[in-house]
Amino acid sequence: MGNRNSTADLADYRNYTGRKSAALLLMAVLTLFLALLSMKAGSAGLSVGEIFEALAGRGSTQAVTIIRNIRLPRLAAAVVVGCALSASGCVMQNVMRNPLASASTLGVSQGASFGAALSIIYFGAGTQINTGSGNASSLTITHPLMVTVFAFLGGMATTALILFLSSLRGMTHSVMVLAGVAISAMFTGATTLVQYFADDVMVATVVHWTFGNLGRAGWGEIGLISLAVLCAFLFFVFFRWDYNAIEAGAHTAKSLGVRVELLVPVSMVFCALIASVSVAFVGCINFIGLIASHIMRRFVGNDMRFLLPGSMLCGASLLIASDIACRTLASPAVLPIGALTSFLGAPLFLFLIIRRGSVR
Repeated sequence: MGNRNSTADLADYRNYTGRKSAALLLMAVLTLFLALLSMKAGSAGLSVGEIFEALAGRGSTQAVTIIRNIRLPRLAAAVVVGCALSASGCVMQNVMRNPLASASTLGVSQGASFGAALSIIYFGAGTQINTGSGNASSLTITHPLMVTVFAFLGGMATTALILFLSSLRGMTHSVMVLAGVAISAMFTGATTLVQYFADDVMVATVVHWTFGNLGRAGWGEIGLISLAVLCAFLFFVFFRWDYNAIEAGAHTAKSLGVRVELLVPVSMVFCALIASVSVAFVGCINFIGLIASHIMRRFVGNDMRFLLPGSMLCGASLLIASDIACRTLASPAVLPIGALTSFLGAPLFLFLIIRRGSVR
């Protein structure tokens, strides 16, 4: 009788993991399909065969230039930034026990934006260059590592403030969302003040930078974001069982031996790192980190073994799809991706709330 029950339990577990693995596989296929669609979207009218030839370095010079120098870096940026923001949001929602937690709603992105703007305008990360058209000039970011460090410090300052507020008595998870709104407004105001005392070229550059632009990140920047995401992902995967225990409540997790008081702040540091690095190079892209995990919860549940990679794939897919829309809706103009994700992400999140009656 015992062996029969064990066999039935094993079969149930395999069905459980099989369904969730199938959902991850389908999301991976969707991501690959959108990636191919992203490489094809544009006025050049390249066929699928021409795209693969260009990726291999063959075909016409024009096709190789378009694919390898323009579209491929943009696609890579969409994938790594989408993974970064969605992983950050997924883990934040878990450790803070707050379904509305993400880098954008808690002010981490705004803090990173303030730090980046400060480095560009006042600490020499941006250098004005003459365009050759009379007295016209533009600003180029000559020290991307400095921008990243300042953005990280801005995001970490926000994270430290959030952790401090969460330690106060009476600060519930719902109140933390309101605190995040206040922190976002504070850093947005600080960024405005920084821009107020700068010249027109610097202000225009910072404002354009905050719109969000995947085409701004080159291979060096993409490599830095990828390294940060990889380090954070390995950390998150290593503690996946602890996150599952936290899902049942902090007291339950502590009774199971999880060092919640240490895991939560360290996890928030990693979340702030990948969100801040992403913001530093591509600007503010809102709602991706918030809605990706909620979408995947409908298919894989709250098990972090599946929710974390699923959220990252979903975030990458959402950002790729958004980039395709930005490049095609008003062609030949390219819409700011940060504005589009906010415009489309808010209704989608409201739909999820209405559909379930709760976001968890």
